[in-house]
Amino acid sequence: MAKNLTKDDVRQVIETIKELYRADMIPWICGYSGGKDSTAVVQLVWYALSELPKEEIKKNVYVISTDTLVESPVVAIWAEESLTKMKEEAKREKLRIYPKRLTPTISNTFWVNLIGRGYPYPRRDFRWCTDRMKIDASNRFIKEVLDAESEAILVLGSRKAESASRRANLEEYEKKRYRAHLSPNGAFPNSYVFTPIENWENDNVWQYLMQYPNPWGHSNKDLLAMYSGASADGECPLVIDTSTPSCGNSRFGCWVCTMVSEDRSMAAMIQNDEEKSWMQPMLDFRNEIAADWQTDRERRDFRKRDGRLQLHNNRLVHGPYTKETREYFLRRLLEVEKLVHEIGPESIREVPLITMDELRYIRQIWLDEYHEFDDALPRIYEEVTGKHYDDGLISKNKYFGGPEAALLEKVCRDMYEGEELLPEMQRALLDIEAKAAAISNKRNVINNFEKEIKRSFYRDENDAEDVARYRADRLTFDQEERPLYDLVD
Repeated sequence: MAKNLTKDDVRQVIETIKELYRADMIPWICGYSGGKDSTAVVQLVWYALSELPKEEIKKNVYVISTDTLVESPVVAIWAEESLTKMKEEAKREKLRIYPKRLTPTISNTFWVNLIGRGYPYPRRDFRWCTDRMKIDASNRFIKEVLDAESEAILVLGSRKAESASRRANLEEYEKKRYRAHLSPNGAFPNSYVFTPIENWENDNVWQYLMQYPNPWGHSNKDLLAMYSGASADGECPLVIDTSTPSCGNSRFGCWVCTMVSEDRSMAAMIQNDEEKSWMQPMLDFRNEIAADWQTDRERRDFRKRDGRLQLHNNRLVHGPYTKETREYFLRRLLEVEKLVHEIGPESIREVPLITMDELRYIRQIWLDEYHEFDDALPRIYEEVTGKHYDDGLISKNKYFGGPEAALLEKVCRDMYEGEELLPEMQRALLDIEAKAAAISNKRNVINNFEKEIKRSFYRDENDAEDVARYRADRLTFDQEERPLYDLVD
């Protein structure tokens, strides 16, 4: 497209949208992050529908915005306010535009996985966040629409000018179009993708937003002001598959994003706008999480979550974060949240960095999966916030608690010096037995005992590494010594 966007260019897109909308009864799903590209697309769809006679507005347009619960608070508030205005204005104009705020399931949130399960922070070779927090949330909604309507059209703000990979991806799907402007969606059969501004340049998007007022009453000039505070990154798109680029280089990504070595856009927002200096503690904590490889390795257990040992270059591959690290991250997060609420603007004080539902789920994981009957979460919460912790009825060990866990730790350390995993094993065995006291069939109890004993079979990491090397050498030896027909059998 030409450098300058003309009225004819805008008119052409709007007429295309009207033509596609009237062509069938397939519902539309617009991806909306609150950023420039998705705002432009929703505006164009809005203007197109508003030009149609009321009797031709027969099918629904869903505007979905995925909140990962770790979005930048500034952007989260912006998007939520926009959705509220959009809902009210669409209802007033009877446009059948329905905004939907989507969130990941509680078991898929960032803090439940990082602090609860102890997953190492996301990185390029372990990008667990995108699937759980974005793809799953949007795909669940798309599936609901497909189950109800059989077909759906996704309307996205993807543009060829965003990157070389995005251009190649769009051009590849362009070849597969089953009819004009509609490409197949690889994630779901019977769903199609419409990208109305795919040929627009970055400047074209801003020209349009500055020249055409936001129809639901949200300020595009304020949107430009948000962008001007940091580097010129793209927005965080609606993520529907793993080929979609990470949001790490975008100002509209997660404030804890570790997919890049340094969050330059968040740092620039703080540096360029004194009113956003309250985000500095969040940036500091994000950088603390995204430690260098060696530091992060030392924060993690030398076993996988299931207790397996894995060797790479003759060293153990570390697994989830240790109990101490998980508790430390929780404490730091609550401290940052408390500080941000104290020094931040009024609008931020009702925005939690971690929700009570997440705290409940994390507590349950620590109690059930890790057998940590010292139940540290309520204590940490009360120490940091000064508030009483209450999450209702929750299954916990009826016999043992913090004092018993401390006593067990002391006895194991005093009597069996050097057996670093013994307290963990004894805690797990006691917890399994206590929770199974009322169960008549003990079969699973014995299996769980065996599992925990195998997990803590070693004195320490060095002992475990020696065992792993011995097993690897023994396996190699057995394969070399066994006859070929044995290996085939």
